[in-house]
Amino acid sequence: MARAFPGAYGLLDDAAVISPAAGNELVVKTDTIVASVDFPPETAPDLIARKALRVNLSDLAAKGARPRAYVLDLVLPRTVDEKWIAEFADGLKHDQAEYGVHLIGGDLSSTPGPLTIGVCALGEAPIGRIVRRGGARPDDIIFVTGTIGDAALGLDALQGAFAGLDDDSRRFLLDRYRLPQPRVALGPELIGLATAAIDVSDGLIADLRHICDVSRVDAIVEARSVPLSPAARKVIAADPRRFASALTGGDDYEVLFTAPPDAAERISELARSAVTPIAPIGRITRSLQEDASRVLVLDDAGRAVPLTVEGWTHFGRRSL
Repeated sequence: MARAFPGAYGLLDDAAVISPAAGNELVVKTDTIVASVDFPPETAPDLIARKALRVNLSDLAAKGARPRAYVLDLVLPRTVDEKWIAEFADGLKHDQAEYGVHLIGGDLSSTPGPLTIGVCALGEAPIGRIVRRGGARPDDIIFVTGTIGDAALGLDALQGAFAGLDDDSRRFLLDRYRLPQPRVALGPELIGLATAAIDVSDGLIADLRHICDVSRVDAIVEARSVPLSPAARKVIAADPRRFASALTGGDDYEVLFTAPPDAAERISELARSAVTPIAPIGRITRSLQEDASRVLVLDDAGRAVPLTVEGWTHFGRRSL
């Protein structure tokens, strides 16, 4: 899997060498997924591999970086056999081909605990041009790609919820949870358009707050503008309380970004050319407090939608 990348030396050395193209700089992202926390232990090995890689590629996309290579740390329980490893490698091979990224190194260890996979992904972007969290300005429009809430509702479905939901809708939600769709092609096109960006991993509201905290602004989200899939709409129609789960559940791996109003037409053109839905969902406002940002979700009547949590935290997530 490393043959096409000269600096990997066929994975026969202790380190790899990578240089960005002229005028570019390296963008580095690492993320770890753990069995029974980020995926059920019985998940197919190829899907585990692809999710481990894709959650990192999603972060690169939100920065406007094109993926180049990755390093893999694989910590395996002693129950894992050669068949499992072969299927895991097949998953990596599939996504390397799909996203044009190469394995250039890593480490392998064993553990008496849960399966743990760490990926460090490397991308490249024009020097000084990555889209950071801290650039949102008052009057910017808030945009998000794709649909929101499918993965969180998919996890609920995996755990036995939505008994009356049709098979196609259930399958769609489960697929969205199991296999993220990082916006790798679209991300680099946001350079020069977006003022701030982040991928939606902790939940739409939590990740929007991350932008607001760093940018020192507030945000207003219009509930009716949040893009929902037909499957999610069915679930929420049966129980409107599920809308809060869609906003805060996380694992969407869509790109949430802000841009000035005069960029809206270009963003619409980008959505068409990239065949990626992009929806305006609200606006950035001036911060009313110096020491804290606010993210409000408003219903059609302008009333605040109550949320008991804003999103996922590393020490508060439910087990699988």
